[in-house]
Amino acid sequence: MKFHLLSISLLAIPLFFSLNSNAAASDLVYDTDGHPLHPGKQYYILPVIRGHGGGLTMMPHHNHLCPLYVAQENMEVKRGLPLIFRPANPKDKVVRLSTDLNIEFAAVTTCVMTTAWRLGDVEAPTSKRYVITGGFIGNPGQETVSNWFKIEKLGNKDYKLVFCPSVCKTCKVLCGDVEVLNEGGKRLLGLGGESFPVMFKKKD
Repeated sequence: MKFHLLSISLLAIPLFFSLNSNAAASDLVYDTDGHPLHPGKQYYILPVIRGHGGGLTMMPHHNHLCPLYVAQENMEVKRGLPLIFRPANPKDKVVRLSTDLNIEFAAVTTCVMTTAWRLGDVEAPTSKRYVITGGFIGNPGQETVSNWFKIEKLGNKDYKLVFCPSVCKTCKVLCGDVEVLNEGGKRLLGLGGESFPVMFKKKD
């Protein structure tokens, strides 16, 4: 009888590890080649739906040179600028769904500030909040709460960008999907009521 109990226990071990492995794999964010996203590597964020603009870039807005606004290329053939993802936990070796991330452009600008994303304040007259540059990297907490974004699943294969930081448990934040807002011919990223289906293509 002892032999049979031992056999059943041994058979249960690989099943347990298999279930854990599948759960862990489902939490990962994958690029267009089917590989997990890795912190520090460069990726293009591209729209899933064809004919709706290109990749992401930076541009001035409201006649101010700085900070630059995160925007989408008007032309589909343009990939925009590559970006880097940095999880709140610097020990993470892969990018996971629903985890706080710093997102920054792998580019240099004339602005004396970082190219990391942050959510700006409500702007008049649109009453919208746009994604702008000049965010801080790391140091998760109350002082950096506006600098953290997440990647969530949208359907079976697509993804969306979300602002809903959890780095500060006592902070009251207004969560929302990051969408493309058309402002005078510019396609600016900001908080809105619609999702922006995206995919991630690793830079060659």
